[in-house]
Amino acid sequence: MKVALVCDWLTTPGGAEKVLLELHHLYPHAPIYTSQYRPKKIDWFHDADVRTGWLNLFPASLRRFLGVFRQIYFSHLDLSNYDLVISVTGAEAKSVKTKKTLSPHYSTHGSKSQYQSAFHLCYCHVPTQYYWQFYDQYLQNPGFGILNPLARLGLKILVKPLRKADYRAAQQPDQFVTISNYAADQIQKYYHRQAKVIYPSVDYQKFVPKKPKKRSGFVISCRQVTWKRVDLAIQACLQTQQPLTVIGDGPEHQNLVRLAKGSSLIKFIPWVQTAELAQHLQSSSAYIFPSLEPFGIAPVEALAAGCPVIAFAEGGSRDMILPGKNGLLFAKQNVDSLTKALHEFSSKKFHSATVSQSAVKFSAENFTQGITKIIKSGVQHS
Repeated sequence: MKVALVCDWLTTPGGAEKVLLELHHLYPHAPIYTSQYRPKKIDWFHDADVRTGWLNLFPASLRRFLGVFRQIYFSHLDLSNYDLVISVTGAEAKSVKTKKTLSPHYSTHGSKSQYQSAFHLCYCHVPTQYYWQFYDQYLQNPGFGILNPLARLGLKILVKPLRKADYRAAQQPDQFVTISNYAADQIQKYYHRQAKVIYPSVDYQKFVPKKPKKRSGFVISCRQVTWKRVDLAIQACLQTQQPLTVIGDGPEHQNLVRLAKGSSLIKFIPWVQTAELAQHLQSSSAYIFPSLEPFGIAPVEALAAGCPVIAFAEGGSRDMILPGKNGLLFAKQNVDSLTKALHEFSSKKFHSATVSQSAVKFSAENFTQGITKIIKSGVQHS
């Protein structure tokens, strides 16, 4: 079976890239089509056949500017000669062509064959956020610095045709799969498509502590962008005088450093390797997850490490957090609500083994079984 994998971009490590990596392990000989690839920034795919096009000539730092161009690029990418195409996307990669009309010819039974097609399975994290759910937030703060006024104007002018193009692209895949019940609701709402939930795989065994460790302080690890709301974690820990380790980097890094006001309570460290990340999670009292996300691999890694998660009570966190068992949920995405949760956490006890066990359902085995079952059924009926 000829298989192709597709993703929006490969420029930084993250949750989407981890899903793609698991699919690469499942189909190691499948080429990976993407808009931009920076192997020095993400070295997970050194053994893969990664294929890019003209968009790869642009600096990766301009990725935010390239939404329109990605729609053009992917919509002209014809993958209909494959038997199976799996797109991993939260943006434009679902636009690839997987069906085309052929010159009419007749089989030995005299029946007319009109189409050649690949079965297109779309593993969609969420409908393209800057067109749909988070449009207002992106409009308020597009993240282009001094070019924000220009970005706002462009988004206002282009959002209607971009939404139409994105909706049309979402009608192309034969089957949608997604990462949480929240994401499935969003796909139904904006794309009018049903999606089956198959949780992303997490290599939880790498995070399970071999022996009990002394825990103290809080931790958060993520790309430092506005919508991750790392600012809430910093402000809440400053108010409660609790130590916080902030792992990662991103365009909001300097703003977050200024927000911390040089306090010794807030420690910033850059991205770390898995083994070192596991040590931080295994020695922290809790992981703070303040963003509204359709899922979140980082908090599952924390759970695997026996580290309870304090999460915003919307989005994919409802699929992973059992209040009082493996963490807490806070109702409003603001400092006061998170501060109350931190106070509540200090009065509760969590068992590391119970917390760690709750991550097992996000195993690679469950992911692979679920994906394989859908692919087998889809290819047989395509």
